[in-house]
Amino acid sequence: MGTARLYASVVAGGFRRYATYRTATVAGVFTNTVFGLILAYIFLALWDVRPHLGGYDQAQALSYVWLSQALLMVVAVMGGGFEDELVERIRTGDIAIDLYRPVDLQSWWLAQDAGRALFHLLGRGVVPLAFGALFFDLALPADPLAWLAFLVAVTLGVVVGFALRFLVALSAFWLLDGAGVAQLTMIAGVFCSGMLLPLNVFPGTLGEIVRALPWSSLIQAPVDVLLGTADPLGTYAFQAGWACALLAAGRLLQSAATRRVVVQGG
Repeated sequence: MGTARLYASVVAGGFRRYATYRTATVAGVFTNTVFGLILAYIFLALWDVRPHLGGYDQAQALSYVWLSQALLMVVAVMGGGFEDELVERIRTGDIAIDLYRPVDLQSWWLAQDAGRALFHLLGRGVVPLAFGALFFDLALPADPLAWLAFLVAVTLGVVVGFALRFLVALSAFWLLDGAGVAQLTMIAGVFCSGMLLPLNVFPGTLGEIVRALPWSSLIQAPVDVLLGTADPLGTYAFQAGWACALLAAGRLLQSAATRRVVVQGG
């Protein structure tokens, strides 16, 4: 029970931390809304020429635009979460203090990232989606259970996103600077998450590959669950499989990094 309270306080602390950046939040909402408008009109033109592209009708395609903008910061497709701070602590050696604390490193950062994700869902997700629903004809369900299923998929997407970025951050133990790996991961995330274009639109083998990669858990999977174009249970299994595999990889890399710190520190 004490451990549960500890991690709950870390989640709350992560939420409060990002809630203090009010100006950045307003600017982010504005940016997501403008970018959503640009994509919405591009999608309108594209779906006028190719109706039912990727298996979506026009209303579903527009819904995809605004849902992806609502989730962009929640699942941290382009980074901007805990990883920069963790890399800096590794670079300066402060990570040695963290490793000696009576709390698991991976679980601590996951709890903090969960607080960040919750804030961005409420602070940067709701307004762009509401704006899109107000000015465009969206195919959003009225059934509360559909939204509940969507939130489950979003939660799993947050865990997958964290696990990917945790691996990126731990690479700094060997590279001393995780900027290069972070940039490559960001590019992969933008291309393979469905942030710019639904992965269902990608043709042939390329489409099969990108849909099988973990980044598809971040945006494509939750949106398809809400729109009813994917089986929720199958989607959850896919996301949970990647989450477990990546968290396990992070655990192994963390153990190797801990041994490295011990060797370097004597």
